Amino acid sequence: MLKKVENAFEQFLFASRWLLAPFYLGLVVGLALLLVKFSKEVFHLVTVIGTITKPDLIISVLTLIDISLIANLLVIITFSAYESFVSKIEVAIDEDKPGWMGKVGFGQLKIKLIGSIVAISSIELLKVFMREGALNSEEVKLKIAMHITFVFSGLLMALMDWLSNKK
Repeated sequence: MLKKVENAFEQFLFASRWLLAPFYLGLVVGLALLLVKFSKEVFHLVTVIGTITKPDLIISVLTLIDISLIANLLVIITFSAYESFVSKIEVAIDEDKPGWMGKVGFGQLKIKLIGSIVAISSIELLKVFMREGALNSEEVKLKIAMHITFVFSGLLMALMDWLSNKK
């Protein structure tokens, strides 16, 4: 009798992983919203290309790169987390299937995540430097400190992952 209760409880726990699926659906909605924002940025850039200054053009392009990196990050997180915690994604053998699909584990996902955050932070910091005088020195120092924190965190996560893989 006790074994039946245990088995039923374990089946319930195992099935509860599907409660994560709506979170991944929400990330797909976020991806669509990023596409809307990206499209608006491209449209704006196209309409002002004749009058925009070179620094503003660079900042606009950096913004497009920033949005693209975040979108890529959402796709990696959505696919990898779904496959890690919910179910394998069974798609037919397709030449367009990303090579990392089905191969990125939780440790690698953390490294990709922090790497993307560092890249996004770098772009944001570059935009700050391109807009001289837009922020006061305290705000610039705070952004630099945040970036250094992300880089240091990334290095520590990579070190921990490397050490755990050595065992």
